[in-house]
Amino acid sequence: MKKLLILLSLSLAVVACNSVSDGYVIEGSIEGENTEGTELTLRKYGENNQLITVDSAEVKEGTFMFKGGPAESPELHRIFFGRGQENIPVIVENGKIEVSAQRDSLSFAKIGGTLQNELFYDFLKGSRVLSRKASSMNQDMRVAQGNRDTVTMNSLREEYFELMDEAKGYELDYVKDNPNAVVSALIIYRILSTKAKTNAEVQELYDALTPEIKASNAGLKIKEALEKEANTSIGAKAPNFSAPSPEGEELALNDVLGKVTIVDFWAAWCKPCRAENPNIVNVYNTYKDKGLSILGVSLDRNAEDWKKAIEADGLDWHHVSNVQFFDEIAKLYNVDAIPASFILDENGVIVAKNLRGPALGQKIGELLQ
Repeated sequence: MKKLLILLSLSLAVVACNSVSDGYVIEGSIEGENTEGTELTLRKYGENNQLITVDSAEVKEGTFMFKGGPAESPELHRIFFGRGQENIPVIVENGKIEVSAQRDSLSFAKIGGTLQNELFYDFLKGSRVLSRKASSMNQDMRVAQGNRDTVTMNSLREEYFELMDEAKGYELDYVKDNPNAVVSALIIYRILSTKAKTNAEVQELYDALTPEIKASNAGLKIKEALEKEANTSIGAKAPNFSAPSPEGEELALNDVLGKVTIVDFWAAWCKPCRAENPNIVNVYNTYKDKGLSILGVSLDRNAEDWKKAIEADGLDWHHVSNVQFFDEIAKLYNVDAIPASFILDENGVIVAKNLRGPALGQKIGELLQ
């Protein structure tokens, strides 16, 4: 804790010395061959994690500059060099941000000058130590594989799993020790997206963040995702929705509720979905006369592919799709990967989620006894 307080004090002092009243300035220096005249682009993540170009600059005499703002809240951006994928992550916030890099090792660039970038760089230094360990293990693994040394390979696998646990612990410790860091919010959001922790555990981490970080874009994304998770958690009333059927008629979830209803998110292009379809067909044929209803929600982009897959797989139940990939219905149910499914009782309350294989038939059988 003492170390953290010292770090925060130093960071605040840096911000005071590097404040920019009307926005942000990113001042960078880069060393290495063939850098003069290189075009740089400052980009950030927009909807569906697509990169959006915010500004561009050019390397002149080993330096570059971006200027803009004011920034409403600190947000992760990346500085891309040329047309390649090499980039330097930086937190854009009001103030003078400093970047120092070597052309042949951009991933080891130094960033600072403002509070969030000082905190971010502190996190990166620890992460790079773990990355070097992982890289060394991968190299040793390749050598062991080449020598067919199974004893060493098994030992390295165990060490690698231990390193992964160490990395997870490092990130969690950082989040708990730095509730005022926007990178903490980014870590929490990734934990939530990958379901590495329960929603209750994520909520606890989120609640500990400072009001400023909760109000950042990353913080607001966590809040929105947690609210959506709560709306589609077991025990919650499934949100109603409607979309066009294959025949073009608008069909709502509430129109097709049975004694038990499966809301099945799938797509023609999704191989795991298609592999699971025979099991769902079997469950449907077994229980359709006892009150089972299914509403398939396709996340296809092509209507013909969707309709052909329904016929090919024998999916003889209700279907809807906006034919817009991961659309508003998927967002409403916080679905970011398929197959995904929700089992509802006769009142439309969610009683189970994402059951496949024998577990699906067993659960439906229990509910329809």
